[in-house]
Amino acid sequence: MPEGPVLALGDSISCGPEEGAFGVVPRVWAQWLAEVCDLPFHRLARPGATTPEIAHEFLPRLREDYALACVHVGTNDVRSVDWDAEAYERALERILAAVGPRAARVCVATLPLDLGRPPAGDKVAALNAVVRARAAAHGAVVVELDDLRGWRLLFPDAVHPTALGQLEIAERAARALGIVPGPAVIAGVRRGVTEDMRYGTTRQVAHLARDLRRRTVERLSAG
Repeated sequence: MPEGPVLALGDSISCGPEEGAFGVVPRVWAQWLAEVCDLPFHRLARPGATTPEIAHEFLPRLREDYALACVHVGTNDVRSVDWDAEAYERALERILAAVGPRAARVCVATLPLDLGRPPAGDKVAALNAVVRARAAAHGAVVVELDDLRGWRLLFPDAVHPTALGQLEIAERAARALGIVPGPAVIAGVRRGVTEDMRYGTTRQVAHLARDLRRRTVERLSAG
């Protein structure tokens, strides 16, 4: 990997989890890549930001010397009732055109097909097709997250990765980029029935209760 910072560009997914899980400390996936490659880390991200907002707010703040740019955008676009596929594609094109000349390598993530509660639906597959097309046009590596799911990897909203989920994304990115070894070697993951029970009966229950409250508020507001 060339010298220079690793960039995380995106929304709340690039801001990271608030807590550790399964022995994994809270890190965003791009930060795991920076750590395993012994490189600096630079984050440009905001929770709730759409892809056009990310392009508008953060592209003027890009540096010139990234070793790797990690782009993870579209979650808030595709979950909105105002989803605009053309606006998303224009913004993603603008982002990749801007980061490409500033980074030795670029990777861009797809989104889980089972995204969101309630689910975002078929819109996600359409978004992922745009990601692959734009990545191919710019020579960017695609980090495949279509099948990312499960309570160990995602919070009950089926949107935000747990600490272990962020590490899983980092591992997939490392494999796609040919980074060996991947970040799991430095993460200290704890696996097994005991760890599942510890997380599932404490933190998972709390997160599920919080998400059920969110869904209730959203239904009442919509009604």
